[in-house]
Amino acid sequence: QSHIVESGGGLVQPGGSLRLSCAASGFTLDDYAVIWFRQAPGKEREGVTCILMNGSGYNADSVKGRFTPSRDKARSTVYLQMTSLKPEDTAVYYCAAGRGSAVQASCMLGTFRGSLMDYWGSGTLVTVSS
Repeated sequence: QSHIVESGGGLVQPGGSLRLSCAASGFTLDDYAVIWFRQAPGKEREGVTCILMNGSGYNADSVKGRFTPSRDKARSTVYLQMTSLKPEDTAVYYCAAGRGSAVQASCMLGTFRGSLMDYWGSGTLVTVSS
């Protein structure tokens, strides 16, 4: 059965860094665009960053210059490097995989449409607090 697993969440102080991982089972992430979403308590889910199959990355304005997605094709794993973390980055972070031209457009336009994604992980909690 195909699924996605995120890891790497935890507690970090403001200004700190954290790296999240997204790994797939039953399929390879190399064939999919991957979007990282997050949902903070009491707030709607939002897309924060996307990485296409060719490695091109797109970020939401709220994380530009701080978050960087990357791929390790040898491990079929996608990472999200987060730096200069702020308390408002506290959320459950989800990795989602999808493919097709609509997904690519969603990434390039920064709309990060979750309804287009084929696979979702169960999330990993990131808490930014002193």
